[in-house]
Amino acid sequence: MIPNFDLQIFQWLNSWALWRPWMDTLIIFRATFLGYWIVLALLLFGMISFIPVFPRARARLRKNWEMIFLALGTATVARFGIVELIRFWYDRARPFEVLSNVHQLISPGGFISKFHGGGSFPSGHAVFFFALAAIVGRYYPKTSILFYLAALNLSIARVQAGVHWPSDIIAGALVGILTSIICRAFLQKYRNAKTAA
Repeated sequence: MIPNFDLQIFQWLNSWALWRPWMDTLIIFRATFLGYWIVLALLLFGMISFIPVFPRARARLRKNWEMIFLALGTATVARFGIVELIRFWYDRARPFEVLSNVHQLISPGGFISKFHGGGSFPSGHAVFFFALAAIVGRYYPKTSILFYLAALNLSIARVQAGVHWPSDIIAGALVGILTSIICRAFLQKYRNAKTAA
């Protein structure tokens, strides 16, 4: 059974697909390729630290690389650990599997969905990129707004492309952000124990 709000929001967002060719291209880009640009933007924090022209960035070398490794590590644990565990116990069907009038622009991807249907809840992309944005937010709160907006943009595009329900995105954002809070707390606890020793 699909909640009414999920169905209505999904149908509205998915109605943008197959409306105009340029819109389909934009949806496909955001749903599949925007993630690469988000990761590249994260890696730029580390790369800029090595350029002598940016002395303030060079002073933040350790901080930036710590953020990059923590962000990618947290996002990976959230996506390939927690998401797959949730999907093992709750295998929700994707919109194109239960509705006949879905405009599906992309294949769902993901580990589970390569072998069978389902694997919709929570959105692995939302989990990964919201976790990444949340870690950036702990180091650079103002800059993280751009990462959050990009994660939201990518996630909405996955609904528009017909492979996720809106509640998959909401749950994915929550799982990603909560995982980042837990990982950050573990890092802080490790630092405190190391300092006390």
